[in-house]
Amino acid sequence: MPVYVDDARIRWRGRRWSHLVAEGADELHRAAAQLGLKREWAQERGRTLHYDVPEELRMRAIDLELAEPISWRELARRRPTLASGSAPLSSGRLRPAAGRGSARR
Repeated sequence: MPVYVDDARIRWRGRRWSHLVAEGADELHRAAAQLGLKREWAQERGRTLHYDVPEELRMRAIDLELAEPISWRELARRRPTLASGSAPLSSGRLRPAAGRGSARR
């Protein structure tokens, strides 16, 4: 199953962050491990299981052919086919991930 990395490039703590996602959880965790990401850094809360990755890891994932680059809009379109996280809160807002920020140090 394919692994994707989007082009969100969200600014946070002086860096730009994107999302590493996959159709299957095993493939996602395997690609993340190859990039040196710890499994506990996976963002499991929310609609889509993912890892937040800084720009340099985004480019490395693409260069190593671990992930196919897609736009953030394409990621949103493919969301129903991607490995899912936990459900959103009843208010429709997503819960912040446990240990948020630990993947970004």
